[in-house]
Amino acid sequence: MFGKVLIANRGEIAVRIIRALREMGIRSVAVYSEADRDSLHVMLADEAICIGPAPSSESYLNMSAIISAAVALRAEAIHPGFGFLSENAKFADLCRQCNIKFIGPSPEIIDKMGNKSEARNTMVAAGVPVIPGTKEALYDAEKALMEAERIGFPVIIKASAGGGGRGMRVAESAEGFKEAFNAAQLEAEKGFGDNSMYIERYIKKPRHIEFQVMADPFGNVVHLGERDCSIQRRHQKVLEESPCDVIDDELRRKMGETAVKAAKAVGYENAGTIEFLLDEDKSFYFMEMNTRIQVEHPVTEFVSGVDLIKEQIRVAAGEKLSIKPEDVKIKGHAIECRINAENPEKNFRPCPGRVTDIHLPGGNGIRVDTHIYTDYMVPPNYDSMLMKLIVYGKDRKEAIAKMRSALGELVVEGIDTNVDFEYDIINSPAFESGDISTDFIPKYFPEYVKGSKGL
Repeated sequence: MFGKVLIANRGEIAVRIIRALREMGIRSVAVYSEADRDSLHVMLADEAICIGPAPSSESYLNMSAIISAAVALRAEAIHPGFGFLSENAKFADLCRQCNIKFIGPSPEIIDKMGNKSEARNTMVAAGVPVIPGTKEALYDAEKALMEAERIGFPVIIKASAGGGGRGMRVAESAEGFKEAFNAAQLEAEKGFGDNSMYIERYIKKPRHIEFQVMADPFGNVVHLGERDCSIQRRHQKVLEESPCDVIDDELRRKMGETAVKAAKAVGYENAGTIEFLLDEDKSFYFMEMNTRIQVEHPVTEFVSGVDLIKEQIRVAAGEKLSIKPEDVKIKGHAIECRINAENPEKNFRPCPGRVTDIHLPGGNGIRVDTHIYTDYMVPPNYDSMLMKLIVYGKDRKEAIAKMRSALGELVVEGIDTNVDFEYDIINSPAFESGDISTDFIPKYFPEYVKGSKGL
């Protein structure tokens, strides 16, 4: 087992990893930018080192600075968390070259699954169902239109190297398709330095379902059930829950077996997520694979009883999975709300600033993952997520009641947050009845989509 691990991240996920390392008896190294000097992860780590100024390009994305910090402080492994360099094949390869263990899959697998076109083709070859779409990368709007007409409208245009909802557009018909393609391609080039695109048939009113997989170096792969991540705003997840209320045991078995098959097809190791779109008729299609731990991993930890961060570390250290497929029992129901420093009533405008007071909810089955505290200054340089509020109940009804109570008790003063927005979702009859799909927010909260609420 490792003696010291560096966390190449910040915020609540860095705190989460540090706590897991402490429980395992492993020393932790925090890296931080000048803007994060007073962040909680810096205080909790055994050692901390500044790696650059506030811009992430000069700090948390600075590969040489992070590698140098690991070498200088003799860290044997690096945990990348999510975001930043977590799915960067070049960084994983640099770790390997420097004899530092990257806690995640190999750079080859990251590269293979990170390119959506290649990942799709890999899944087709493995017999995993995929949405009808293009097989080769597209660069030209005219050729892309021909492909879209072959597939059949409506279609969704996606960046091959995309993520986080960027480089994506829906085209309902040939009219306006080229304009949508060019806009998505420009966004992709600016955001990812890659202008290759692909097209899929657009499935209306699907659920976004992801299966958590864990794999070790010995070929063992297990899945830990599904998460319903359908409630999204501009392709960004807002709220997640596990299990999905419309998936029965037989469908769960089929989708889980498909997720395991997909992971085995690429020789996957460590934590990963196979993402599917679930149609209204219960057909499901591979969408993409995330080669890292997910933001929403706590809901899976609640219902499965497995500590995913610890399992990641054990597997990276060369150990076998501590769980077998027959050991996995999904029990109860968990819901997670992402609490962000933003104002939903003003088009979700980011709201950095000083937290003047904070009260966190507690009680049986309530978990808060956060890095903020009273007098903490939220910097304007990074993602706006302040915390994840997670609840667990014996069933979905109890979990909703607990989340309603927890959101009502949560207080963050000094800055704007989306707490009221999350409260509106949890209290909506549509959510309670399970009338959920990826168009949930546009359908039931159009005022938030337009950014006009309260104006």
